[in-house]
Amino acid sequence: MDGDGLSAHRIPRDVIAANFADCAPALSHDEAQVAAARCYFCHDAPCIEACPTGIDIPLFIRGIATGNLKGAAQTILDANIFGGSCARVCPTEILCQRACVRTAQEEKPVAIGALQRHATDWLFAQKLQPYSRAPATSRRIAVVGAGPAGLACAHALARLGHSVTVFEAREKPGGLNEYGIAAYKLVDDFAQSEIAFILGLGGIAVEYGRSLGQNLALSALRQNFDAVFLGLGLAGANRLGLPGEDLPGVANAIDFIAALRQATDKSTLPIARQVVVVGGGNTAIDAATQARKLGAEEVSIVYRRGPEAMSATLEEQERAQVNGVTIRHWATPVALEAVAGQLAAVVFEHTRPDSAGRAVGNGERFVLPAQMLLKAIGQHFLPEPLATEGPRLEGGRIAVNKDGETSLPGVFAGGDCIAGPDLTVQAVENGKIAARAIHRHLGF
Repeated sequence: MDGDGLSAHRIPRDVIAANFADCAPALSHDEAQVAAARCYFCHDAPCIEACPTGIDIPLFIRGIATGNLKGAAQTILDANIFGGSCARVCPTEILCQRACVRTAQEEKPVAIGALQRHATDWLFAQKLQPYSRAPATSRRIAVVGAGPAGLACAHALARLGHSVTVFEAREKPGGLNEYGIAAYKLVDDFAQSEIAFILGLGGIAVEYGRSLGQNLALSALRQNFDAVFLGLGLAGANRLGLPGEDLPGVANAIDFIAALRQATDKSTLPIARQVVVVGGGNTAIDAATQARKLGAEEVSIVYRRGPEAMSATLEEQERAQVNGVTIRHWATPVALEAVAGQLAAVVFEHTRPDSAGRAVGNGERFVLPAQMLLKAIGQHFLPEPLATEGPRLEGGRIAVNKDGETSLPGVFAGGDCIAGPDLTVQAVENGKIAARAIHRHLGF
């Protein structure tokens, strides 16, 4: 046991490796054929409308059913260049699969996500590059941030013949896909393999260790490039605002997830016997579930409202519970207790909805022993790098019009740094929309 109350190797290395295996293994050929046969191939299919990137779902499923996997994969990637990772992490249960007409007959929806993975995995396994660049235009675009929004924008612009330079603050590209998704959802370094495919188009250079506001200035980008796209993400983690929040054992859930994703041997990562996660979104679910998979004996998620208000889907909540996570509702943390300078417990107050529907404390308290507290209460945009030269903000994020253009001419933005759903698939669509608008802005 380390002095901070955490310990590595709580369970054997081989058990941990098995715990972090793919949570949704790929379909076999026969399974894919059976799943594809369930599609009605609807005209004006509601599943297409429910997909933020507008993938022609019946068309790609028909391709699988007829053995045209290359055509199926290209149908997906034409609409969503991150179709491989989205097949793994997209909440299809509340998007395309919820819209499937089979649900109206109280049947299970077509397994759209699994079929999407089947097609894209086949293409990647063949090492095919179905895209080529248009003749060079001599126009140069800067993209800040190598996450899904930035890379989707870069890929679309490179296909149009433009030259794109992507500036990324971290040492790897991928953004949320590389650092913010549970390790059991994107196994075998899939995020980097997919990005290698995207960059394989050509026309896209990536510079790492370049951070806006530190060694990169928006004014210089605007001067040296014909257009700029900002895919900055949400770099700030919300705080609880409680004394002792900087105690050893207290961490941001997103940092915990990032450490797991970057660890080559997860058994070396320290974990407490008792872990508490505060929050109600997918980040809370991912952190809590992975804490259990690492060997934590007791893991609790505590959320200030009821289960219906949690932004994590019911399927994700069930995943956590199946893995031994306890979910407690209607409670909020009010104090942290320490022993010998180390987190020892979290004090909660039960909450209730007031007349305005807000969650307020009712005065009753309880204590959960914990040597690790993971905060998953949301992230926020950090405007400081744009303070003196940036575009207009709205609601704490970058304000854009329907084309993704900011208040600064020639500067566009997309992904989590603009208002809207914080989903990979939505970020990809933002990047696509902005790329088309940049192309028009350049006079094409």
